[in-house]
Amino acid sequence: MFDIGATELLLIVIVAVVVIGPKDLPLALRTAGRWIGKIRRVSTHFRTGLDAMVREAEMEDMERKWREQNARIMAEHPGGDVVEGAPPPKTAANPGPEVPAGAEARLPPVEMEPLRESEEPQLPLNTPRPPS
Repeated sequence: MFDIGATELLLIVIVAVVVIGPKDLPLALRTAGRWIGKIRRVSTHFRTGLDAMVREAEMEDMERKWREQNARIMAEHPGGDVVEGAPPPKTAANPGPEVPAGAEARLPPVEMEPLRESEEPQLPLNTPRPPS
């Protein structure tokens, strides 16, 4: 940000020692450091606020584009008509192209007994491990 070389820094130190004096110089440097810290915090807070506003504006723009595209697609395909050649939507009866047609009919039905209220599934948590 500031392009201060070694000679300029030495000149600033000499002027500060002459003007402020060696006795009050540490206090002056401490005060200057506090002010610089406050300025940095305020600028960071300001920059963070600007970044948040830019992000929010970008999100609103993306949402607007999404709504426009969604409205255009819905206008092109009213009523949810299926496009020819498109695979059917996945449902419980039709899980998708991974399962061949008619495979469900070849599988035997699975019958499960409901758990009684007094029964709970038991896991072998306290079984000893075999020696290795």
